[in-house]
Amino acid sequence: MGPTLTDVARRADVALSTASRAFSDPGRLGPDTLRKVLSAAQELGYSPVPRAVEPISEVAATIAVVVPDIANPVFSAFVKAAQGQGRRGRHTVVLADTDFSPDREREAIEHLRGRVDGVVVCSSRLVAEEILDLCGRTPVVLVNREAAGVDCIVADAGEGLRQTVDYLAALGHRRITYVQGSAHSWSNGHRVELVRALAGEYDLELEMLGWQTETVDGGSAAAARVVASGASAVIAHNDLVALGVIAGARALGVRVPDDLSVVGADDIPFATVAEPSLTSISVPLPRAGELSMELLTRAVAGERQTPRTLRLPTHLVVRSSTGPAAARPNTEIRETA
Repeated sequence: MGPTLTDVARRADVALSTASRAFSDPGRLGPDTLRKVLSAAQELGYSPVPRAVEPISEVAATIAVVVPDIANPVFSAFVKAAQGQGRRGRHTVVLADTDFSPDREREAIEHLRGRVDGVVVCSSRLVAEEILDLCGRTPVVLVNREAAGVDCIVADAGEGLRQTVDYLAALGHRRITYVQGSAHSWSNGHRVELVRALAGEYDLELEMLGWQTETVDGGSAAAARVVASGASAVIAHNDLVALGVIAGARALGVRVPDDLSVVGADDIPFATVAEPSLTSISVPLPRAGELSMELLTRAVAGERQTPRTLRLPTHLVVRSSTGPAAARPNTEIRETA
């Protein structure tokens, strides 16, 4: 038995699907990669078989999934869903955690682009144009980031936020605070625009707090400013920040929801077991994980389609951290025992 395509891929140190494209669709490979594969084939004496015998669509791909923080439950759920979808197609998923750092994200993409068949970038801290430049000819799908000329999957935050503002207004809240996430987050900027528009539409006073680390610690650090704002309700960038606000408010003697109603976003599992349980905007990132793999594996297989943006619905899940606005919100910081 002569050398196989798998032998060529190993000799060239590339994915099997990349080696296959060197013979079936060489125009999709960079010149250096193509040269490596052809040189390895010549060294081994490999002769490609007809595509009818070895179709590219049956070749498993290696896909990189890049996320800002795998410790965040919403990104863990996204990765788990992407891995499950990849497993069904016999694809290998490689994970890169960038720790919210644009520099680490840049390094990860530069390192992976020549070693994988496609890249899923979720909640990027880089601008879309730089991501596309970094990926070059490697297929890419953006999640929680909208850009022209590339497949994108975004959560339609508008509906979930509208339900939230409508609900808080119905409870009598007239002054609300929004705690922002990272300055590098596209989702944060998008939600800020929506909240400002909705506050104006409902004739609510809005206090916009500056960027915070998208963690429980970030929310705890913002709690004193939330209380000092005089708002009777707060919407946080995500559930972790919201849980931090609750903890920080409690340490200051402020009761949730009696003195302050708190709303998060993502609807992570911890939201149901928190004390009080957290009202949250449900964001379907697990579904985004599945769809991102579907779009990317089609691109890797050579199914060229017009780039599109898929929008996934969001909705408000009401729990115990929100309630009617007090007639006179108590924003005085109490001493705790």
